[in-house]
Order: sequence, then C-alpha cells, then structure tokens
Amino acid sequence: MPELVFFSGTMDCGKSTLALQIEHNRSSRGLQGLIYSRNDRAGRGKLSSRIGLVTEAVEAADGMDFYAHVVGQLSSGGRVDYVIADEAQFLAPEQVDQLARVVDDLELDVFAFGITTDFRSKLFPGSQRLVELADRIEVLQVEALCWCGARATHNARTVDGRMVVEGAQVVVGDVVGDVDSPPAEVGYEVLCRRHHRRRQTSATARAAALSPDVLPVDSTK
Repeated sequence: MPELVFFSGTMDCGKSTLALQIEHNRSSRGLQGLIYSRNDRAGRGKLSSRIGLVTEAVEAADGMDFYAHVVGQLSSGGRVDYVIADEAQFLAPEQVDQLARVVDDLELDVFAFGITTDFRSKLFPGSQRLVELADRIEVLQVEALCWCGARATHNARTVDGRMVVEGAQVVVGDVVGDVDSPPAEVGYEVLCRRHHRRRQTSATARAAALSPDVLPVDSTK
C-alpha cells in the first residue's frame, strides 16, 4: 500500500542526503518521481545536501496545490511513480493535506523530509500536520551533535553567534541590519536541550572559556 512517510530530525541530521538517496535508488530502477523543495541552500528549484549532492526540483511556492500539480503531470502524459517533498516544515497544513490526497487518491508513495521544531522549540505548522497525518514517521538515525558532544535535539537561531528566541519563524541565514545598526549575521546551530535552555552556543561557550573575569589559581602557594 502507498504511504505518506515523514522523515524528521534536527538540522544536520542528513535528511536531504536521504531524500537524494531515495531518488537515486528509485530512478536507477527505472522509476520516475516528482521532487519538490523550498528555501533550499542551493537556490530555487534545487534539492541539495551539505555533503555537496544536488538535483533539480520543483520549487514549492506559497499556495501551490500539490495534488493539482501531480494530476497535471499525469494528465499531460508524464509519468509519476512517487513524490519527494524536502524542507516540508515550510509547507502550509493544507499543502500537507494535498500530499496525503496524492497517496490516497492517486496511490503514490510520498516521502516528506523536514525538521520538526523551530528555533523556539515550537512545531512548524507543516511538520505538525505531517505528524497528524503521516502513515509512518521515521526519526533519522544520523545524530547531529551539540558543541558539547551530546546528541543535538534542538535547533537554535543565532545573531552574531548569540542565540535568539524571538523573531519570524522562517528566516534564511543571512546578514541583516538597518541604517541605525551595523549588519548582523543570522545563522543556525544545533544544540542539546540543556544548552538550548541556557542559550549557550559554541561561540558564547568559547567566549566564556576565554573570559578574563576568572582569576587564575596560583598552585605554588
């Protein structure tokens, strides 16, 4: 039976690499799939991994109807044996409903890949709907590590290396600023729960370790 499968994890857990592997395995067997992505690091219409692999994809724009798009491909004579949706956390709940309809009405496997929670440890709407609807949820086994070496379970947003807990849910890593303040670099980092709660990133931990406020101990006395 066809399934809606949600592969989830933190950043750096290898979800896009697995999406590309599934595409390779099926295409090498003569199957043809539709690949969707959104806000990929390689640009619009791409599905890429941090290890350098990349393939073409359909950019999943706001308001896109996945079911109608797949039906359009089939109606025009195209072949679709399965669907891959990367960065699925950015999808609207109704778009996840459309992917579920692709499974139920068109009897196609749909493989969705995404991170579960945002930098505030809140569920993305797309990920929440996938948890509610998926036939199967697979937590990726490639463990991302916090700077301390513990298993990373949370995604953190940083501004100039310092963790922030306010702002828009979706901000692509970039340099931001205005006329009244110097540019600030926005980035992301995976942390264990303890250091996410403490808002302690690798940069702030390094700064604390080098702080001159701690007086040296003279072991000769």
